[in-house]
Amino acid sequence: MIRALAAAALLVVPTLAIADTLDIQPVTDGVWAIVGEKDQRSPENLGNNATFGLVVTDAGAVLIDPGGSWLGAEALHAAIRSVTDRPVTHVINTGGQDHRWLGNGYWHAQGATIIASEAAVQDQQARASMQMTALASLIGDALAGTEPRVADVTFSADYTLEIGGLRFEIAHPGPAHTPGDSFVWVAARDTVFTGDIVYVERILGVGDQSSITHWPAAYLAVEATGAGHVVPGHGAPTTMDRAHADTYDYLMSLRARIGALLDEGGDIMAAPQVDQSDFAYLEQFDSLAGRNAQTAFQQMEWE
Repeated sequence: MIRALAAAALLVVPTLAIADTLDIQPVTDGVWAIVGEKDQRSPENLGNNATFGLVVTDAGAVLIDPGGSWLGAEALHAAIRSVTDRPVTHVINTGGQDHRWLGNGYWHAQGATIIASEAAVQDQQARASMQMTALASLIGDALAGTEPRVADVTFSADYTLEIGGLRFEIAHPGPAHTPGDSFVWVAARDTVFTGDIVYVERILGVGDQSSITHWPAAYLAVEATGAGHVVPGHGAPTTMDRAHADTYDYLMSLRARIGALLDEGGDIMAAPQVDQSDFAYLEQFDSLAGRNAQTAFQQMEWE
């Protein structure tokens, strides 16, 4: 009864939080951002600690990223139903991170077609066991029903989906946060969905699966769309200027600092001490900045 009342309220006030973990925000005509928490995965957020996208067309809805678990996908579906009764016909996986694909099984059961880059599928398959093990410890029983399922349709560099009079241009510009990261450009709505190529409000994560070498170029491919509306992989809908500041400027600053350390003959133990204070305003800075620097050092010493 409480959930039904909450959904009804969202029809009137769509920016209310759903179960306190998903905030559905209008972006432009028929376009929504479903903004999850920026903190760690938890039983409360069902693995949905990311931002997802929704585009509603006359022929159905397209979901950008499926959620981090079966129950996480179900929660996304509840959010979607609060703004449209059209079925989700297509789900686009923008990368290999768990919240970019582990909800696929739920959407397949709903009849949706799932799309992802070949590189994303390879990454998903390589890390599936590790991701499931990690999620089991982080979200516990909320992982119930989740089974790894990869895309129905794959592509190498780009793919075009046309539905309901809208054209979705999906591009894999190269590795970024994960090896198969893609973005989705909907020119008719002046909107780009960036997946994990763009983080705003919180510091991005440079992990072992990331590429500090190629991520800046992947970002610039997003920027080249000139989109007026940016739906990032983490954080609220934003502008390209903010995306540039929080993602590209951070990446280039980190590369410059680690590059200077390498030129000076420094070692990896000194990497966490490089000055990243210009970006201390970003959430999770204290927990991730040092690790980002160490990973960047490990990768850049082989460039």
